[in-house]
Amino acid sequence: MKIRIVSASRRTDIPAYYGSWFMNRVRAGWCAVPNPFNSKQVSRVEFNPRETVFVFWTRWASPFIKHLDELERLGYRFYFQYTLINNPKAIDPNSPPFGKAIDAFRRLADRLGPERLIWRYDPILLSQATDHAFHLENFSSIAERLEGATKCVVVSIVDPYDKAAHRLNQLGKEQPCFQYIPYQAERDAPLFMRLAEIARNHGLTIQSCAEEIDLTSVGIQPGKCIDDNLIRALFGIDVSHKKDKGQRSACGCVESREIGMYDSCLFGCTYCYATRSFAAAEKNHAAHDFESESLLGNHRAPPPKIKPSSSSVVIPVQSDLFD
Repeated sequence: MKIRIVSASRRTDIPAYYGSWFMNRVRAGWCAVPNPFNSKQVSRVEFNPRETVFVFWTRWASPFIKHLDELERLGYRFYFQYTLINNPKAIDPNSPPFGKAIDAFRRLADRLGPERLIWRYDPILLSQATDHAFHLENFSSIAERLEGATKCVVVSIVDPYDKAAHRLNQLGKEQPCFQYIPYQAERDAPLFMRLAEIARNHGLTIQSCAEEIDLTSVGIQPGKCIDDNLIRALFGIDVSHKKDKGQRSACGCVESREIGMYDSCLFGCTYCYATRSFAAAEKNHAAHDFESESLLGNHRAPPPKIKPSSSSVVIPVQSDLFD
């Protein structure tokens, strides 16, 4: 039996903003995913509890916790990549309040166990305001609060893609203390060595994510967010060991199917590579139909190879994100 890994999602925060749509598609047994470079090309991604593992990416899972009982009752296996970094609002303007974010992470850990929550302290943006001292204090504070709620932390360094470079430069002009400072090994390697020490002091394995920069010399091994070894350890099943060709060359993730869409997340992170326009994201979210086959728009999937056995059920939309 071939196991399909479904990424939900690198492109947007489905647990925070699109949980109702996701659950409707789980009940339907499939969803439609348009090619981000050609919307006329639409794929059908099938969901089957025996053959599907979900990997959720989020920085605010609280609205989604209510769905976990049903997911498990249906027989689905899943784990979370959970971002918790507590940047200044100038960098991450719409992230959940820090105290609520910690509480939500710990509630999820109590529900699922620490092995199924990967803490993401990434990407790390270096600037005058977010210098070594800031990140050491911030990382240590979060690690202390999350002790026992996770077994692993992932770190990475901001990559200023074209989509984000303009925003980072504009922020630096408006507030010079947040001007992006590129990584320099001689200057910045000691920071990552200390992060690794702090992680180990709190019982955490520390890994890097899709880094061209070699951090092994400071005790940080390259990791996999879509991780075949972790899936085997968690669920006792084998999945594809092939590297995902759709990801960056430094990415260690194995093959998965992505069901999210760009320009749909409202967190507004300055460094975000998946949002070209925050205005477009707001417009797309406002037009989102949680009964649609695809996350945005009304993309129609091709016919199924095998007719799904479950039927679609509509559930209400979450009204207040941080309540």
